[in-house]
Amino acid sequence: MSDHLRNPVALAGRVLLAQLFIVAGLGKIAQFAGTVAYMQSGGLPATELLAALTIALELGGGIALAFGVMTRPVAVALALFTLAASLVFHAFWSAPAAQAMTQSLMFMKNMSVIGGLLTVAAFGPGAWSVDAMRGRDAALGRPQVRAA
Repeated sequence: MSDHLRNPVALAGRVLLAQLFIVAGLGKIAQFAGTVAYMQSGGLPATELLAALTIALELGGGIALAFGVMTRPVAVALALFTLAASLVFHAFWSAPAAQAMTQSLMFMKNMSVIGGLLTVAAFGPGAWSVDAMRGRDAALGRPQVRAA
């Protein structure tokens, strides 16, 4: 990819990944009781607390990812969260036959999102980010090393 496209494409990628989490977090706020009930159906404990923590991670992490704040650790946290949610709520291997295809698609979509997040974690946010404006790599706590 040419140098003049790298940073706008990195920004677009971050924003597109982030919007999934921001919209999901806002939806959970709007439908808090339904979110708690859904979590209970997955057999999770302390579902009200877990729902609140999930909202905080999705909204806070999504906004941080979009703006490129502490980008690498946020991307890893969202990837781990997405993996856990996928294993609990999209277990296509144990879903009833009528739901197996839908759950399989949701699981595979989430694996793709994890791939995007891990790519951001590996390569950083790009120059159009708060991390870059601060001149710091938030994951390493030291000045960024820029490729030539």
